[in-house]
Amino acid sequence: MLLDKLESVYRHWEELDQQLKDPDVVSDIKKYIKLSKEIKELQSVVNAYKEYKNVCMNLDSSKKILDTEKDEEFREMAKIEVEELTETKEKMEEEIQILLLPTDPQDVKNAIVEIRAGSGGDEASIFAGDLFRMYIKFCETKRWKVELVDETSGTMGGYKEIIFNVSGDGAYGILKYESGVHRVQRVPQTEAQGRVHTSAASVVVLPEADEFDIHLSMNDVRKDTYCSSGPGGQSVNTTYSAVRLTHIPTGLVVTCQDQKSQIKNLEKALGVLRTRLFEREYSKYLDEISSKRKTMVSTGDRSAKIRTYNYPQGRVTEHRIGLTLYNLQAIIDGDIMPIIGALQVAENAERLKEGFSDI
Repeated sequence: MLLDKLESVYRHWEELDQQLKDPDVVSDIKKYIKLSKEIKELQSVVNAYKEYKNVCMNLDSSKKILDTEKDEEFREMAKIEVEELTETKEKMEEEIQILLLPTDPQDVKNAIVEIRAGSGGDEASIFAGDLFRMYIKFCETKRWKVELVDETSGTMGGYKEIIFNVSGDGAYGILKYESGVHRVQRVPQTEAQGRVHTSAASVVVLPEADEFDIHLSMNDVRKDTYCSSGPGGQSVNTTYSAVRLTHIPTGLVVTCQDQKSQIKNLEKALGVLRTRLFEREYSKYLDEISSKRKTMVSTGDRSAKIRTYNYPQGRVTEHRIGLTLYNLQAIIDGDIMPIIGALQVAENAERLKEGFSDI
């Protein structure tokens, strides 16, 4: 019974809340943060439980009046209330079923986004720049903080590669649907004869790993410094502020030159390195769910085409769910939530069909 499931979740939430007040837990920062996150994740279910329980109680009360009351006026009022409460209860049950689906614990995290120009030469770099600006505008609407980590500019504009952090509540859980190959069809700025070309850029979105996810020993990391080559005023090419980290056991290399301060660049680079190391484990999970759900692209399949932006027709097609929208300019200006929302709905439908098989 649904109410029994909700009561079980509520009891667990109460136990966690009590543990959080334990002095031993308060003094253990790692455990305290873990418990705080779990409580926060369960809060929406707890709120739904209280509301649903209240609706059920009111419905039972109205049904009792309908069964026992002799006065026709009272019976008519009770009948209307039963109909309204039954409709509310059924709607809440649909919503609660989705809330009870197991969530990816990484969804609440910040995100690291990597955009790389693909096929299409200079036009692909320009398109990568368009995607970057699209995400910047989207993040502004969500009031998320964006920090540049590293960039390699294209010869005619845009970027060959750009990496940035997005900090905000549930940033990864929303942006993860953007992972995959984005394709553009338009007349390039570099095309003199007005022919439509097809270019592509790949987007990879990863949950930002923190020090509790990955233990990174600095004994395993080689740090090199060099002069920054990007924007930054007088300090460019004069101070060794840029940082390159090499993780010796795996050979992973991360660079960061966005900040004037070497300390800040080191901090950002370490964050990306932790995330890349964490990705190796997390990718196993992503590969598993991507085989079940068309809304997700596995980390091992970076060539999966997910979306086409067709400028001549003003059309955007989301290939994973067959969604076509004719508001390309609004989407390029950051209005991507309708697409992400449709993907979330499709994923929830797939998960409900699985019958909680991945719990």
